[in-house]
Order: sequence, then structure tokens, then C-alpha cells
Amino acid sequence: MISNRQHFDAQLRDVKQNLTKMGVLVEESLAKATQSLKELQVPLALEVIADDRLVNKMEQEIDSQCATLIATQQPVATDLRKIISAIRIASDLERIGDLAVDIAKVTKRLDGETLVKPLVDIPNMARIAQQMIRDSIRAYIDEDIRLAKKMCEDDHQVDKMYKHIVGEILEAVPKQAAHAQQFMQLLFAGRYIERIADHATNIGESVVYIATGVREDLNQ
Repeated sequence: MISNRQHFDAQLRDVKQNLTKMGVLVEESLAKATQSLKELQVPLALEVIADDRLVNKMEQEIDSQCATLIATQQPVATDLRKIISAIRIASDLERIGDLAVDIAKVTKRLDGETLVKPLVDIPNMARIAQQMIRDSIRAYIDEDIRLAKKMCEDDHQVDKMYKHIVGEILEAVPKQAAHAQQFMQLLFAGRYIERIADHATNIGESVVYIATGVREDLNQ
């Protein structure tokens, strides 16, 4: 006969599995959105936008699982922190999915144009953000505080790259005023990736909270 504890652990494992799947999905969405922008592939951008419905559905399922756990198991201490953090992580992943959609919409807005120059810095930022999503979920699964805190230095790196992009664009706009709208859209894309890195860092904070009970600000 399965004990209440075993039943609780099994349900929590399901939540972890679903969060892992959601993490993989939003990481793929970011990769596709960035590729769509780099190559101005509108069909790929539309795929990212369509996939967002699945991301939203997964968040709702995880919220429902967690609500059931709280209602039926009345968890306390570490168990309660795990459930609350799972809800927060699902919310962060859902926002990452939304931001990937925002990048895909930039691709749509640039449809029919030719990029002033090949994109390099924005895809590089996106690669770091993708790794942060992977690492943050791995830190959650393994409850790895060291890996969770690494989000802080990765986020600094993304912030630094974004500032570099802003500087380059501000310098380029007066010289290439005809492309001002395109520069503005690329600036938005860079900002969306910078915010994605912030959400990955938030997941790191949730991992620290699970392990220690202390909310630590890694977005400094």
C-alpha cells in the first residue's frame, strides 16, 4: 500500500517532469525565434507564436497540480516551499515563452526587409540565455545551489552584451537614419532576451529558496 508520503513524492515528481518539459519547450521557442529573426523567416516566427498556446496550457496544468497538492496534502516547511517555487518557476517559464513570441513578432514586423548587417550579438545573447534556461531547470531538478547562483554571473554577461548592442545601435541610427525603424526593432529584440535572462535568474532564486528558505536577489 502506498503511503501518503510516497503519494506526495510521486505527485511532486510529476510536477518536476512537467516543469522540465516546459523548460525544454520555451528554450526551443527562444532558439526558433532567434533563428527566425537572424534569417527573417516569418513561417518559423509563426511557429513560435502558435507554440505559445502549449506553453500557456502547461503552466495551467502545473498550477492545477500544485493547487491539488496544497489542498490534499497540506504541506509545510520544505514541501510547501517546493510547491510554491514550482508555481513561480512555471510563471517564469511562461513569461519566457511570451518573450520568445515578442521576438518572433519582431521578425514579422521586419518581413520584406533586408537586415542592415548580419546579426551576431543578438544570437550570441540568445545562446547564453538558452543555456541559462537549461541550467536553471537542471539546478531545480538537482536542487543545486551552486548552479542556481551561477545565473547571477551569466545574467551580468547578458546585461553587458545588451548594453553593447544599445551603444552600437545608438551610434548607427544617425548614420543610417533610413533604417531607424529596423534598428528600433532589433533593440526591442535585445531587450526581450535580456528579460529572458532575468526570468532564468528568477528560477535560480527559487532554487535557493527551496534549499535554504531564504529569498536571495540574484538579479543585482
